[in-house]
Amino acid sequence: MVSSEASAGETCSPEFTREYGITKPISLSGPSGSDLQRSRELEKFLASAGLYESEEESKLREEVLAQIDEIVKKWVKRLTREKGYTEQMVEESNAKVFTFGSYRLGVHGPGADIDTLCVGPEYADREEDFFILLHDMLAEMPEVTELNRVPDAHVPVMKFKFRGISIDLLYASVALRIVPDDLDISQESVLYNVDEQTVRSLNGCRVNEQILRLVPNVEHFRTTLRCMKFWAKRRGVYSNVTGFLGGVNWALLVARVCQLYPNAVPSMLVSRFFRVYTQWRWPNPVMLRSITEEELGFPVWDPRKNPRDRTHHMPIITPAYPGMNSSYNVSTSTLRVMTEQFQQGNKICEFFDQNRILS
Repeated sequence: MVSSEASAGETCSPEFTREYGITKPISLSGPSGSDLQRSRELEKFLASAGLYESEEESKLREEVLAQIDEIVKKWVKRLTREKGYTEQMVEESNAKVFTFGSYRLGVHGPGADIDTLCVGPEYADREEDFFILLHDMLAEMPEVTELNRVPDAHVPVMKFKFRGISIDLLYASVALRIVPDDLDISQESVLYNVDEQTVRSLNGCRVNEQILRLVPNVEHFRTTLRCMKFWAKRRGVYSNVTGFLGGVNWALLVARVCQLYPNAVPSMLVSRFFRVYTQWRWPNPVMLRSITEEELGFPVWDPRKNPRDRTHHMPIITPAYPGMNSSYNVSTSTLRVMTEQFQQGNKICEFFDQNRILS
């Protein structure tokens, strides 16, 4: 999308050594002293708005995740024994818990749930082993409350609270007899011999890992994303269900702006966010990397081949294979509302930028 991005009126230097994303950056300019000051003020504002959890809650989350990881390891050893495998196989059997969503991206707030994924071996299935055996194990634990399984969801999930922390737990059985502790789920090899339901379960983690790898500065990305999510909620445009954008959509939009301005600090990135998306020519897609088609054969977003993809109004493509449009719920009316909000935000940022120049 060079045409939409470059029209922001900034040029890029030929001296850059690395490109982020599918185009050259719009600008390599770094922050001025006032930009740094405004970024510090932005972080103070976000903290005063209650967007950061306490150290106590942060420590509790870490403890809860460690306990859930222990539970699924006990679960997989138990089912391995019950399925008649050897004691050596029982000893070597393993399952691993990954996180995704706002917690993995580092932008969660107080009281937020934790999106988690349990990855188990090929012989541990979702229907009986996960939704029955593991469910029953959790049901017996005093730390677990509000346990609920949703096997028929688009992405099957088990929901519960563990020591008061809300957990959404997905499951993926991969084509491995033994799941290594150092499993890298960003590799396409984890998708071998799995069904589309498993691909969807793995996708949240895989997308998050790619986002964090594809932004120039993770901390600047996180602060900017916290700000934009807060803004979107205040402006009534944060909801995937009602045709606006959800967490992953906002993360992808912010990540693309970070790629276009790799040396910018959060105060600059917020302003550039509104500038870029006020001028964006939808339905040109927002992409952090080129869409790849692997030999695995899963469908990817491609309006040239798929008629349904041509009907998407605001395509924001996930960066992990198989690349999908994460914002397919957006309609012409919700896109119009969001465009108006982007324009309003851009006017406000331009006003402050102009005043800074004059002062």
